[in-house]
Amino acid sequence: MIGGVLLLIVIGAAAGYVASRLMRVAVDLPTAMGIGVLGAVLGGLGLRLLLTTGGWLVTFVLALLGSLALIWIWQKFTTRR
Repeated sequence: MIGGVLLLIVIGAAAGYVASRLMRVAVDLPTAMGIGVLGAVLGGLGLRLLLTTGGWLVTFVLALLGSLALIWIWQKFTTRR
């Protein structure tokens, strides 16, 4: 259980970094990692309930999708037009 949570944090941090680069968001590394960890919780745990099979690659993809969603929401609330 603890190993799974630790792995989710590591994968989430990596996914947040990748997501921030894909969406070209200028954030520092700790913020990108934090977004990734939150995205991993949303994407990795929330969507994993729908998909019962998979390994670390599925977890990474779901964490990346969660991170992308969080960055999109964050941009909607922080940027003023």
